Amino acid sequence: MVSAPHEAMHRIFQEYPGLFSRVSEVLGVNFSPPTSVTILPTDLTESRPVERRVDTLMRLETENDEPLLLAVEAQGKKDLDKPASWMYYLSYLYAKYKVQPVLLVVCQDRATAEWAAHPVHIGPRQWSSLTLRPLVAGPHNMPLITNAAEARKDLALATLSAITHADDPDIGAILKSLSAALREAPESLTGPLVELTAQGLGKRPAAQQWRNLVAVDLSFYKSPISQEIRAQSRAEDVLFVLEQRGIEVDEEIRARITECQDPEILLGWLARAITASSAEEIFTTE
Repeated sequence: MVSAPHEAMHRIFQEYPGLFSRVSEVLGVNFSPPTSVTILPTDLTESRPVERRVDTLMRLETENDEPLLLAVEAQGKKDLDKPASWMYYLSYLYAKYKVQPVLLVVCQDRATAEWAAHPVHIGPRQWSSLTLRPLVAGPHNMPLITNAAEARKDLALATLSAITHADDPDIGAILKSLSAALREAPESLTGPLVELTAQGLGKRPAAQQWRNLVAVDLSFYKSPISQEIRAQSRAEDVLFVLEQRGIEVDEEIRARITECQDPEILLGWLARAITASSAEEIFTTE
């Protein structure tokens, strides 16, 4: 099953295609910012029963350079079969679209990033017929943005920084700077970036740090994660009231309360918890 961090690492380029030119600049390769972008199908399956899918695929048009195909792959760990697949992707894309393809691999740990960046050659030792040289973005080369003013200059790059540095000891400072920068950004930008950051952190401890930062101003973060945070907070309130009143809450009822994601239902349960004589009574509809 595809993980949330995997989705965030490549989807951010769909949401903000111009991010590629900034990432490539950080990586020491200059690509002009796109003037137009076309999202292409990611299914690279041939007519034979072999399914091949790239994570994100886009055609980028620029003013200064020829168009290019950008294939973005999110890589969570070393996979010895991947380089052959990546070579196939690039060859297939060039054969199909007749446009030069570029592969960008995004990682969250240095070891995987360094492995992915290692050139892979196809052909005998004396003559390499094909060489794979992907661009690789990871914690080893993405900027560590711990200043809100710096994050404000490029919110998408700051978000990718948080995602690729998810396991960094300074992740708390990175998230604080990103949160502070987002408070002053238009809502059209904040919603997707808040969600992508949450996805990118996955189940790491930093995910709870991000939730706490988001919870500081829920009226600002109008997104699914704010709904989830409100539900979590209200569930804790329901349990707190019941426990303070000395009402026993068994594991089944506790699970039902904590797993509820509807803030309005939880608000009703909270109101009944004040007068209920048993935990089961809070579920009684009026």
